[in-house]
Amino acid sequence: MQHLRSFAFFFFAILIKVHAQPGFQANYDESKVPPYTLPDVLTTTTNVPIRTKAAWEKVRRPEIIKLFEENVYGQMPKSYDRLTYSIAHKNTSAMTGKATLKEVTIEVVNHNKPIQIHLVLFLPNQRKKPAPLFLLINNRGKDNMDPTRAHKSDFWPAEMVIDSGYAVAAFHVSDLAPDDTAKYVNGVLQLYPEQLTANDGMKAIGAWAWGASRVLDYLEKDADIDAKKVAVVGHSRGGKASLWAAAEDPRFALCVTNCSGNTGAALSHRRFGETIGRINTVFPHWFANNYKKYNTNEDALPLDQHMLLAAIAPRPLYVTNASKDLWADPTGTFLSAKYAEKVYALYGLTSNLPTNPPAINQPITLPPIGYHNREGEHNLTAYDWRNFIQFATIYYKQRK
Repeated sequence: MQHLRSFAFFFFAILIKVHAQPGFQANYDESKVPPYTLPDVLTTTTNVPIRTKAAWEKVRRPEIIKLFEENVYGQMPKSYDRLTYSIAHKNTSAMTGKATLKEVTIEVVNHNKPIQIHLVLFLPNQRKKPAPLFLLINNRGKDNMDPTRAHKSDFWPAEMVIDSGYAVAAFHVSDLAPDDTAKYVNGVLQLYPEQLTANDGMKAIGAWAWGASRVLDYLEKDADIDAKKVAVVGHSRGGKASLWAAAEDPRFALCVTNCSGNTGAALSHRRFGETIGRINTVFPHWFANNYKKYNTNEDALPLDQHMLLAAIAPRPLYVTNASKDLWADPTGTFLSAKYAEKVYALYGLTSNLPTNPPAINQPITLPPIGYHNREGEHNLTAYDWRNFIQFATIYYKQRK
């Protein structure tokens, strides 16, 4: 109970900090959303229309990634000197014999500076071939990924995932960049110090996404994992990172972004709930310095999140909201996914999203774009995970 009370206090403190900033009142009234014009995902910055898959992949998609690197998430360093890993602990009879536990230490070295990512990985013992995997970017307490399973959490229901035939893994964001306005520099950014002085330099969200790719580097070396079937999952700020990881790294087979809100899956131009100015004020360590140019200046933003969602195509994408989490703009999130549809269409993929947002607890679990708005608060729950698993299972069966 103590960890629950501690988390409740922490979350309440964050809510006070976010919502009680002087002079800021969130808009929760659709009638007060100002008129806005979104950049067309299939028109280049020089007004050239994109009509083919080849033009999308060679011209527009790279342009979109560059826009996000320069204006929002910062650069994404691709090179490093060395990656090694070791199995710190292994238990072939975890979860009462259903799973094998591997606690993996992944060490990345660049310019003689190391960082370590501590991965908790469970494999289903009832498998006849390498297992597909769900990888969680854990932005909550480390006890959510307890390798002993003395503490179990719906935030990371590892037993449910194992019972469904998938491997499941998680790492904590603090290994890459502590979620703190001062301490975020203590991690990945020590390997790339030039990022700290660049206006388009990577900060915490980028560091977490970078870490997901380094975990995938390891997973490609693990014979027990089907590295071509790795889904990256994130909640809230972790969901912002999962989107950026999947957009930057096409090796991720599937992306899940849960209640990711502003600068996640929701449209920034709508100015509903959390805004760019608010997120940059409260969390100045998340995004590149250039992003602050758009505080209270959304109309000048040369991109929006529907373009990031589209950059994941043709890979499947699952997006969620919660009914009481208006701060994360459920309508703007759904619209963002809808506006990404026409890029999936370039690949001959037909979205199953309805014209209007579906009713509460009416999930759309047919690929290529899944969506649900769950009853309840801002959280990651067993209900969410059941739908992620169903979505992935349908997709992998379609590929056979």
